[in-house]
Amino acid sequence: MLKWIIAYGVAAVSFLALDAVWLRWASVNLYRPVIGEIMAKDFNLPAAVAFYLIYIAGICWFAIKPGLAGGGVQAAMLNGILLGALCYATFDLTSQAVMKVWATHVSVLDILWGAFVTGAASAIACWAVLRFVPTAPAA
Repeated sequence: MLKWIIAYGVAAVSFLALDAVWLRWASVNLYRPVIGEIMAKDFNLPAAVAFYLIYIAGICWFAIKPGLAGGGVQAAMLNGILLGALCYATFDLTSQAVMKVWATHVSVLDILWGAFVTGAASAIACWAVLRFVPTAPAA
Protein backbone atom coordinates (compact mmCIF):
# COMPACT_ATOMS: atom_id res chain seq x y z
CA MET A 1 0.00 0.00 0.00
CA LEU A 2 2.87 2.38 0.79
CA LYS A 3 4.21 2.12 -2.75
CA TRP A 4 0.86 3.24 -4.20
CA ILE A 5 0.56 6.16 -1.81
CA ILE A 6 4.06 7.27 -2.79
CA ALA A 7 3.40 6.63 -6.48
CA TYR A 8 0.17 8.65 -6.42
CA GLY A 9 1.67 11.46 -4.33
CA VAL A 10 4.84 11.83 -6.39
CA ALA A 11 2.91 11.61 -9.66
CA ALA A 12 0.46 14.24 -8.41
CA VAL A 13 3.11 16.67 -7.22
CA SER A 14 5.24 16.33 -10.35
CA PHE A 15 2.26 16.51 -12.73
CA LEU A 16 0.71 19.49 -10.94
CA ALA A 17 3.99 21.39 -10.75
CA LEU A 18 4.74 20.91 -14.45
CA ASP A 19 1.13 21.54 -15.50
CA ALA A 20 0.99 24.77 -13.49
CA VAL A 21 4.00 26.11 -15.40
CA TRP A 22 2.47 25.04 -18.72
CA LEU A 23 -0.98 26.45 -17.97
CA ARG A 24 0.45 29.76 -16.80
CA TRP A 25 2.26 30.13 -20.14
CA ALA A 26 -0.27 28.45 -22.45
CA SER A 27 -3.37 30.20 -21.15
CA VAL A 28 -1.98 33.58 -22.23
CA ASN A 29 0.12 32.60 -25.24
CA LEU A 30 -1.70 29.63 -26.77
CA TYR A 31 -5.29 29.24 -25.62
CA ARG A 32 -6.56 32.80 -25.10
CA PRO A 33 -5.51 34.11 -28.57
CA VAL A 34 -7.30 31.24 -30.35
CA ILE A 35 -10.13 30.04 -28.12
CA GLY A 36 -10.49 33.03 -25.82
CA GLU A 37 -14.12 33.62 -26.68
CA ILE A 38 -15.12 30.22 -25.27
CA MET A 39 -12.83 30.30 -22.22
CA ALA A 40 -14.30 30.97 -18.81
CA LYS A 41 -12.96 33.95 -16.89
CA ASP A 42 -12.07 31.70 -13.94
CA PHE A 43 -11.52 27.96 -13.89
CA ASN A 44 -14.00 25.60 -12.26
CA LEU A 45 -12.15 24.34 -9.18
CA PRO A 46 -14.32 21.25 -8.49
CA ALA A 47 -13.97 20.13 -12.11
CA ALA A 48 -10.21 20.74 -12.04
CA VAL A 49 -9.80 18.79 -8.78
CA ALA A 50 -11.90 15.91 -10.18
CA PHE A 51 -9.78 15.83 -13.35
CA TYR A 52 -6.48 15.72 -11.48
CA LEU A 53 -7.63 13.07 -8.99
CA ILE A 54 -8.95 10.81 -11.76
CA TYR A 55 -6.08 11.42 -14.18
CA ILE A 56 -3.38 10.74 -11.58
CA ALA A 57 -5.16 7.46 -10.73
CA GLY A 58 -5.05 6.62 -14.44
CA ILE A 59 -1.34 7.39 -14.55
CA CYS A 60 -0.79 5.04 -11.62
CA TRP A 61 -2.75 2.21 -13.21
CA PHE A 62 -1.76 2.50 -16.87
CA ALA A 63 1.83 3.77 -16.62
CA ILE A 64 3.38 3.40 -13.18
CA LYS A 65 1.97 -0.08 -12.46
CA PRO A 66 3.66 -1.66 -15.53
CA GLY A 67 6.89 0.08 -14.58
CA LEU A 68 6.78 -1.31 -11.06
CA ALA A 69 5.79 -4.76 -12.31
CA GLY A 70 9.22 -5.15 -13.87
CA GLY A 71 9.39 -2.80 -16.79
CA GLY A 72 11.20 -0.10 -14.85
CA VAL A 73 11.26 3.65 -15.29
CA GLN A 74 11.48 3.46 -19.09
CA ALA A 75 8.31 1.36 -19.33
CA ALA A 76 6.50 3.75 -17.00
CA MET A 77 7.63 6.71 -19.09
CA LEU A 78 6.66 5.11 -22.42
CA ASN A 79 3.25 4.09 -21.09
CA GLY A 80 2.82 7.58 -19.66
CA ILE A 81 3.71 9.17 -23.01
CA LEU A 82 1.18 6.97 -24.80
CA LEU A 83 -1.51 7.57 -22.17
CA GLY A 84 -0.94 11.32 -22.22
CA ALA A 85 -1.03 11.54 -26.01
CA LEU A 86 -4.19 9.43 -26.15
CA CYS A 87 -6.05 11.34 -23.44
CA TYR A 88 -5.07 14.80 -24.63
CA ALA A 89 -5.80 13.83 -28.26
CA THR A 90 -9.28 12.71 -27.21
CA PHE A 91 -10.02 16.14 -25.77
CA ASP A 92 -8.23 18.25 -28.37
CA LEU A 93 -9.37 16.46 -31.50
CA THR A 94 -12.96 16.24 -30.27
CA SER A 95 -12.83 19.96 -29.50
CA GLN A 96 -11.36 20.67 -32.91
CA ALA A 97 -14.08 18.58 -34.55
CA VAL A 98 -17.02 20.34 -32.90
CA MET A 99 -15.90 23.87 -32.04
CA LYS A 100 -15.67 26.64 -34.57
CA VAL A 101 -12.77 28.42 -32.86
CA TRP A 102 -10.37 25.51 -32.30
CA ALA A 103 -7.06 25.51 -34.21
CA THR A 104 -4.85 22.65 -35.31
CA HIS A 105 -1.74 24.13 -33.71
CA VAL A 106 -3.53 24.23 -30.35
CA SER A 107 -4.33 20.53 -30.68
CA VAL A 108 -0.80 19.58 -31.74
CA LEU A 109 0.92 21.52 -28.95
CA ASP A 110 -1.55 20.37 -26.31
CA ILE A 111 -1.21 16.70 -27.33
CA LEU A 112 2.57 17.00 -27.24
CA TRP A 113 2.29 18.60 -23.80
CA GLY A 114 0.01 15.83 -22.54
CA ALA A 115 2.44 13.18 -23.75
CA PHE A 116 5.42 14.93 -22.15
CA VAL A 117 3.87 15.78 -18.78
CA THR A 118 2.25 12.37 -18.33
CA GLY A 119 5.45 10.57 -19.33
CA ALA A 120 7.54 12.72 -17.01
CA ALA A 121 5.20 12.31 -14.03
CA SER A 122 5.04 8.55 -14.63
CA ALA A 123 8.82 8.20 -14.82
CA ILE A 124 9.45 10.37 -11.76
CA ALA A 125 6.89 8.49 -9.66
CA CYS A 126 8.13 5.06 -10.76
CA TRP A 127 11.72 6.08 -10.02
CA ALA A 128 10.73 7.36 -6.56
CA VAL A 129 8.95 4.14 -5.64
CA LEU A 130 11.78 1.95 -6.93
CA ARG A 131 14.33 4.10 -5.11
CA PHE A 132 12.61 4.68 -1.77
CA VAL A 133 10.20 1.80 -1.10
CA PRO A 134 11.95 -1.33 0.13
CA THR A 135 11.00 -4.52 -1.66
CA ALA A 136 10.17 -7.69 0.16
CA PRO A 137 12.97 -10.28 0.16
CA ALA A 138 12.59 -13.20 -2.26
CA ALA A 139 11.20 -16.34 -0.64
